[in-house]
Amino acid sequence: MRIILVLIFLSLILALLFLAAFFWAVKNGQYEDDHTPSIRMLWEDKKPKDLSQEE
Repeated sequence: MRIILVLIFLSLILALLFLAAFFWAVKNGQYEDDHTPSIRMLWEDKKPKDLSQEE
């Protein structure tokens, strides 16, 4: 019975650590832009200049 109480206590501590990490990430702006990554692949890349015509 004592081991069950220890495991419950450890799981609560671990859950609180994950919750604190989540709030820290939200506070630091980790989840501010959730739209741009999904459409970034649709943007065209800038084409490099053709260096053979400059010589």
